[in-house]
Amino acid sequence: MTFGTIFFYLLLLIIFLAVFGLFFIVKQQTSAVVERLGKFQSVRGPGFQLKIPFIDTIAGRLSLKIQQLDVMVETKTKDDVFVKIKVSVQYVVIQQKVFEAFYKLQNPYAQITSYVFDVVRAEVPKLRLDDVFEKKDDIAIAVKGELQEAMNEYGYDIIKTLVTDIDPDEQVKHAMNRINAAERDKVAAQYQGDAQRILIVEKAKAEAESKRLQGQGIADQRREIARGLEESVNVLNKVGINSQEASALIVVTQHYDTLQAIGSMNKSNLILLPNSPSAAGDMLNNMVASFVAANKIGSELQQNNHIITPGSENYRADQEDEHTDFNDLNR
Repeated sequence: MTFGTIFFYLLLLIIFLAVFGLFFIVKQQTSAVVERLGKFQSVRGPGFQLKIPFIDTIAGRLSLKIQQLDVMVETKTKDDVFVKIKVSVQYVVIQQKVFEAFYKLQNPYAQITSYVFDVVRAEVPKLRLDDVFEKKDDIAIAVKGELQEAMNEYGYDIIKTLVTDIDPDEQVKHAMNRINAAERDKVAAQYQGDAQRILIVEKAKAEAESKRLQGQGIADQRREIARGLEESVNVLNKVGINSQEASALIVVTQHYDTLQAIGSMNKSNLILLPNSPSAAGDMLNNMVASFVAANKIGSELQQNNHIITPGSENYRADQEDEHTDFNDLNR
């Protein structure tokens, strides 16, 4: 192989490399930074691009997509509780500031992390643990405000910041769970007490209504009994028996009905009642005497047209007369 042949092949290789280095492709949502002899030349967008071979070089590529950086910060609250807070930062390279984003920051992730630590450790110690949970959105807004102002200068736009996790110490979490459980038990006890109170009130209302209906039934029963007694007395009067004797006869009849009812009960207690052969006659005579004495006293009161009070002389005299008349009747 002669020198001319070698030179020819080298020339073909150089031409091939020059042609190959003349073209390059940039993907969608990406920017390419082109340098000429080590100095910034231009920023190229997506598509088919040209550059001078061996003179222009691609220094780097930056994605224009939204990216997320998760930062875990451990800090202390106002009530001396250590918590781990996870902050998610969504950011993007500003298309018009690719130069600043590429050349001004060596490590944007470390820069963003430093700002997140600074803001979170400045805001959380002002709040109690419960307030941290309630005001996590305020913490996220404070982080975004600080980052937006600082990172915009370096060509980064902060889209959104989120406090995605708040993790207290394990013992604190157990204590919070116990407090929550105790609070729920308290509410459950209150509801149970209200239910029992309502049940007692409704039961009392039902008993009151039952007593009212029972009393009404007893009143109706006595009214019917009185009506039946009145009819019985009228029937006995028609056959020549006066009212006192008729009333006494009815009472005696009810007495024996009661004895019969007691005797028919299987589980009744032992009751001793006078039941001699002469008991019925004695009871009837006593009843008649009582009714006669009562009628006589009523008649005398109507005739005298005055009220006899206990303790007065008229009261004692009337009592003696009544006692005498009652003894006469018994004899």
